[in-house]
Amino acid sequence: MAANPTLRSIGQVLASLKGDFPDISISKIRFLESVGLLSPERAPSGYRRYSESDVERLRYILRVQKSHYLPLKVIREHLEMMDRGLEPPRLDPIRPQQPAEDDPDLTLGVAKDPAATAPDRTTTGSAAGPTDAAGPGAGQPGGQQTAGAGRQPSKPIRLSRADLLQASGLTDSALTELESIQVVVPRRGTQYYGREALAIAVAARRLAVYGIDSRHLRAFKLAADREIGLVEQAIAPHVRRGARDGRGDVAAEVTQLVIGVHAALIRTGMDH
Repeated sequence: MAANPTLRSIGQVLASLKGDFPDISISKIRFLESVGLLSPERAPSGYRRYSESDVERLRYILRVQKSHYLPLKVIREHLEMMDRGLEPPRLDPIRPQQPAEDDPDLTLGVAKDPAATAPDRTTTGSAAGPTDAAGPGAGQPGGQQTAGAGRQPSKPIRLSRADLLQASGLTDSALTELESIQVVVPRRGTQYYGREALAIAVAARRLAVYGIDSRHLRAFKLAADREIGLVEQAIAPHVRRGARDGRGDVAAEVTQLVIGVHAALIRTGMDH
């Protein structure tokens, strides 16, 4: 029996979408299939064969991920409505300003310069400098450099909730969910958000594209809380000794070392 000429291989689908979605890859298409958002036919040989409706479905998924940062759960609900012949909900217009997503350092704990896209609101009223939330010594052998060594630490930023939404690109509902599980919180004793809140908000939006949502981030927070407790207990005598000796950066130094170890452990685990 001759192959249906209207069906495409995964390579042909990739080629047809690459112009509009440069980041698309075969592995991402397969991932979307693995989570049940796509169901292409299978040829007797086992190869995937995509119909025109499959391609349009994939195009819709990629478009709302790219332009509206919808999590997979919401996209699934939209697709189910479309399968029933209903129109999916109208989406708000794309925000005119977004953070620099190509910056590889804009990750949890390492926000290279999230203030560059945020409104200029610092606690001192002056422009916020470049951010290095992990500290200048992060990743250095032996952690010999610490915050405050080699260059001045970045000035804190002071964002209202509206500022945070604009700078991070999160939707109001997504931020509300992160606030409810205390993954994103204002600076202690204020209603304003700082550099870490912005870094987490940006990362949360980007991780949602890969199906990592608030449930997973809550698990990360619980793990971090346990680690914080262990570290605080271990360094307490050294912090007291440092205070007596006039060396008040013990906690900051250990924090940078722990961040470096944690990042290295994750990279090592992902490589195996």
